[in-house]
Amino acid sequence: MIEISHLTKRFDNFTAVDDLSFNVAEGEVLGFLGPNGAGKSTTMKVITGFLAPTAGSVKVDGHDISVDPIAVKSLIGYLPEGAPSYSDMTVLQFLEFIADVRGFSGQEKQRRIDKVVAEVELGSVIHKTIDTLSKGFKRRVGLAQAIIHDPKVLILDEPTDGLDPNQKHHVRQLIRNLAKDKIVVISTHILEEVSAVCSRAIIIAAGRIVADGTPKALEARSRYHGAVSLRLASDFDLQAALASVAEVASIEQNADDPRRFVVFPQPGNQVFSRVLDLSQAGQWPVTEFHLVEGLLEDYFRSVTQGNAAKGVSGTPVGQQAGVTA
Repeated sequence: MIEISHLTKRFDNFTAVDDLSFNVAEGEVLGFLGPNGAGKSTTMKVITGFLAPTAGSVKVDGHDISVDPIAVKSLIGYLPEGAPSYSDMTVLQFLEFIADVRGFSGQEKQRRIDKVVAEVELGSVIHKTIDTLSKGFKRRVGLAQAIIHDPKVLILDEPTDGLDPNQKHHVRQLIRNLAKDKIVVISTHILEEVSAVCSRAIIIAAGRIVADGTPKALEARSRYHGAVSLRLASDFDLQAALASVAEVASIEQNADDPRRFVVFPQPGNQVFSRVLDLSQAGQWPVTEFHLVEGLLEDYFRSVTQGNAAKGVSGTPVGQQAGVTA
């Protein structure tokens, strides 16, 4: 269990983290979200003992970071943003160094190195120096060092930054497997990552929590929840076709793709079936038709900027049902 109570961190007159309180339980994968400067990395650095709190407390498995920092650090695996390492070392030398620091030796040391090399797929670069590696491989080396001691808590700052789609899929699957008996906290700006791997998401802005819930629950707070996204093959007066439908609150046309529309329902109403029936009966020139469960990006923007996103970009995520003509 991570227990954060009234955590505050100030730098001179600037308050980076402002009276933050939340708990994270074993088995949770927490997505820690916020715009640049919101206090995400500062909070992670306080949890991991890299920074001392100005006020409040952080406890990991009952140990207070201010009272017993060594005990806390032994429980945590940390991948900082940028995956810093010793670039003149080979991958193997670096992992051997980390294993030594963590107190492993002999067969146990070799077993743990072999295990993380296999898990993170570093075998092809094990004897290469880190400064010759791609950004993606450097990120994987950083992940390997974070899990080599099988920590109870894994703190990951942008874990898939620089990875290609296949590598991202592999790392996300690894995170899911690790989360079965650990606490995993992920700071990321890739919102699709939150929906893909996180069981919970916290959004902070100006050092304060502005939202806390499952990704699905936060998506449902988006103004797009229950909306219908559709694209037409030719010119069609959609406004006139839906003018008599009382459940429709508004219709928005995409500025970049004038044949793509979003139909928003009145609060508490559903419009998917009604619009689908009308489109089929009237033989509308529809090529795409989707029910939107919600857009996490839209809700994120609404709570961190104070206003909802305008327009639609591409096909919405979170499709619950769809019809393609």
